[in-house]
Amino acid sequence: MMNHVNDGIGESTQFLDFQQCISRAAKIDRPVLFIGERGSGKELAASRLHYLSNRWDKPFITLNCAALNPNLIETELFGHTQGAYTGAGTKRKGRFEEANEGTLFLDEIGLLPMEVQSKILRVVEYGVFEMVGSSTPIKTNVRIIGATNANLKEMARNGKFKADLLDRLSFEVLFLPPLRERKKDIMLLASHFASRIANELELEGVIEFSDNVIKQIHDYKWPGNIRELKNVIERAVYTSETNFIKSIKLDPFENPYITEEPTYLDNRDIVLKNFKDDIRQMEIDYLLEALKKSENRQKEAAELLNITYDQFRGLYRKYKNEIR
Repeated sequence: MMNHVNDGIGESTQFLDFQQCISRAAKIDRPVLFIGERGSGKELAASRLHYLSNRWDKPFITLNCAALNPNLIETELFGHTQGAYTGAGTKRKGRFEEANEGTLFLDEIGLLPMEVQSKILRVVEYGVFEMVGSSTPIKTNVRIIGATNANLKEMARNGKFKADLLDRLSFEVLFLPPLRERKKDIMLLASHFASRIANELELEGVIEFSDNVIKQIHDYKWPGNIRELKNVIERAVYTSETNFIKSIKLDPFENPYITEEPTYLDNRDIVLKNFKDDIRQMEIDYLLEALKKSENRQKEAAELLNITYDQFRGLYRKYKNEIR
């Protein structure tokens, strides 16, 4: 249990306030919704809430709704009888039955199909459900925790999420602070991830970061939040030849073999305050090059420039003295 409770790291006001909200909500046996960006630690928050609750010694069952085909979510949640559908050779329990007396965490809850939402609503209201292929009600006592980055209120207004279910699941709605708002925690987390990967690689000594790397880490916005930070730090440690990290790669997909095409500005000594003069010269250069390649056939030149003949004639008249 304690590993789950103590796995969060931080000392920022945002982090500590959020942990206090989790502790308070854990004591009340009601549904909770976590709203947060990708990689911000929604499952960790749900786990902490469960292990701080009175259900701590009962099952903590999870289901990532984004990881399953919508047609399979119903059987995953409610189970199925033998022969319920083609390929159902044996009876199988669902997550609601497995989580009985404990907690069921539904990640990406906004992706639940509407027909499944209706069955969940019945569980929340009456504590019963039926397996797929059966009409026999099964009683269950489960605390539901949901998580999403979607705007569930807007989805409900647009008919994409059942408003009745949203009302019942939103006893408490907690918003996870993104990493960019937890500036005080970023280097704490970076050091934690560095130490962990160093132990895994059996490296000796303490991992340290250069001032330039620390500045990069602080200045970056971390759209992937803690998960992205973890990947960046672990990659930096394992690729470094020493325990002193001098550089980090924020984008692992940056291809060193692809060079950027030179722009119009790259080929000229540009002074930005001469914008109008440069635009004028650029249009003249394009007209001259198109006329050269088309051997002064203006309709062909217009096609080369991907403009209409009338547009070409307008530019030609505008710069006729320079072109001749």
